[in-house]
Amino acid sequence: MILTILLALPAAVGLVAAFLPRALASKLAALGALGALGIAVALIVDYQAGDGMQHVTDKVWIADLGIHYKIGLDGLNLFLIALTTLGFAASVIACNFRDWGEKGSLLYFHLLAAESFVLGAFLAQDLALFVVFFDLMLIPFYFIGVTWGLGENKQRAVLKMVVYTFAGSLLMLAAVIATGVLATPEGGQISFALSDLRERTLGTGTQEWIFLLISFAFLVKMPAFPFHGWMPDGYRVLPIEVLAVFSAVLSKVAAYGFLRIAFPVYPDAAAHFQDLLLILALCSILYGSVMAFTVDNARLVAGYSSVAQLGFITLGIFALNDQGAQGAVLQMVNHGLVVIPLMLIIGILAQRAGGSESLRNMGGIAFRAPVLATLFLIVALATLAMPGSSNFMGEFMILLGVFESKLAIACIAFTGVALAAVYALRLFIGAMHNRVGSEVESREISLRDGLVLVPLVAIIVAFALYPQLALHRSEESVVATVQPVVEVAK
Repeated sequence: MILTILLALPAAVGLVAAFLPRALASKLAALGALGALGIAVALIVDYQAGDGMQHVTDKVWIADLGIHYKIGLDGLNLFLIALTTLGFAASVIACNFRDWGEKGSLLYFHLLAAESFVLGAFLAQDLALFVVFFDLMLIPFYFIGVTWGLGENKQRAVLKMVVYTFAGSLLMLAAVIATGVLATPEGGQISFALSDLRERTLGTGTQEWIFLLISFAFLVKMPAFPFHGWMPDGYRVLPIEVLAVFSAVLSKVAAYGFLRIAFPVYPDAAAHFQDLLLILALCSILYGSVMAFTVDNARLVAGYSSVAQLGFITLGIFALNDQGAQGAVLQMVNHGLVVIPLMLIIGILAQRAGGSESLRNMGGIAFRAPVLATLFLIVALATLAMPGSSNFMGEFMILLGVFESKLAIACIAFTGVALAAVYALRLFIGAMHNRVGSEVESREISLRDGLVLVPLVAIIVAFALYPQLALHRSEESVVATVQPVVEVAK
């Protein structure tokens, strides 16, 4: 019951906010987002490692099609749900600091509806239910981009993003239908519940073509090279407060899908295509890193760095061992925690540079804004996985897992760590220490911005000091998820 409340709360609050005056809608939306965050924190405190799937709700939704409303919580999705609620709470509160015009109430409706859809994707324990939420979660961002997006070509950019991702989703839908039909034993009842599908073995050849279709949908959504074509335009048009949660959370649903769906249901195919996915992950790391230190737009630096980081996460998943997979889950959380404040800081710096997000037009405010500079430095060091930072342990475990699995790929992946230092420090130095731009206003961070950024940075520091908080709770679920593929790979 508690998970259903968590799932429904943001959308319900957003629906009410849509009919309220803008000033009241923004405050109600913030309370709703904080309420969801409070429930997520309570779930972390209540979670008992080793007890398997918890707080399960399983109701038949469409009996003739074998679709269940089945949701549950385990170590695999526990902290991703917390990341989702934290990200949307920060985004909604940051949106409170801007005037969104006459349709401002609808912005909060779209944001909170998106939160419910993302939570649904993470909580779903039915394959068809997962697909429903996986497709729905992008729609609110389409309306946000069209209505409040930046630039003259915003409609074209948002449409490109939707076409790319829905093309992948259509292939996934076909794969899911095929899975349900082909996995049903003769004379049996069709079911899309993941617990049932794990017990119904598909032939190796069938697994392989279905796995490829689903992988395409996940790789587009991340985005991963070379399926990232929608990313530069999509990142340019979304408001920075919205982009923060979009970049931090939505890509994790795709990476999570490999662990929750692909590994248990298609273990033979996951083992067969290990090398292909590792090569794609390696390409994402190298391409994203190179692009991140060549582009001038600060939000695109963060965007391409996300492509590289998602490459590391995919690398850990397809190392096909416990260390790599657990590092990938930890890195999903770490990357989200870092991207949210990074995007918000870029927005703050753009305000001080006459609205420009070009690194050439920023710079020179570090000594007049030491608090902002310190917060930015912590985030930048976490981005490059500095030893002692929150990202370090995740990348360390990923590289350890890949080293044990594929030595050659691990050696090349190590270059991604060095490249991360280049683009992270370039972003920080260019924005804070270069010559002062002609339009730059050197002033300290405001109190209201600090109320959002300081808690986020404090959580990054806390995770750096005690990553075991997530590792301990996720270990059993991750091992159980990876084990079927490990046995096939042997």
